[in-house]
Amino acid sequence: MKNLKIQLVLVMSVIMTTLSYGQTKMVGGAEMSPSKNIIENAVNSKDHTTLVAAVKAADLVETLSSDGPFTVFAPTNAAFGNLPEGTVETLLKPENKKQLQTVLTYHVIAGNFSASDVVAAIKKGNGKAELKTVSGGMVTAMLDGKSVKIKDSKGNVATVTIADVNQSNGVIHVIDTVLLP
Repeated sequence: MKNLKIQLVLVMSVIMTTLSYGQTKMVGGAEMSPSKNIIENAVNSKDHTTLVAAVKAADLVETLSSDGPFTVFAPTNAAFGNLPEGTVETLLKPENKKQLQTVLTYHVIAGNFSASDVVAAIKKGNGKAELKTVSGGMVTAMLDGKSVKIKDSKGNVATVTIADVNQSNGVIHVIDTVLLP
């Protein structure tokens, strides 16, 4: 009987941990552990090597490893590849660090906003939600059928391809387009 109680406590503990952190998701061929922070998970995604390199070049690793919480709209390597030729290489140069920081923090919202939070804000805003980014700029969230879209100040529209990748210090939503301030 004592063994059964211990097993039951362990099972309940696992269930509560899963519920409190959310489901583990696969991104870029890697398991994203909800117990790890944004950086600890991102470095394992083969789809986000360009983003990770940019975060390192912009000296934002410590910031995105901190308590947050942060909501990150994380563009894939393919999204960076769709920028005009030479853009990424130019942004990664040390002399362009400030500009790179602005572009990257334009993908970050202070706070932990799940997909359902974003959808609720869109519905409350009659089809659009204005979200202030950490860089100080604004992005507009909207729905296209069941897909969440994020529009930047230049008119580029990103689609959330993987939502609610929970982290210990926030949440990541994978997007297919780089947002530009």
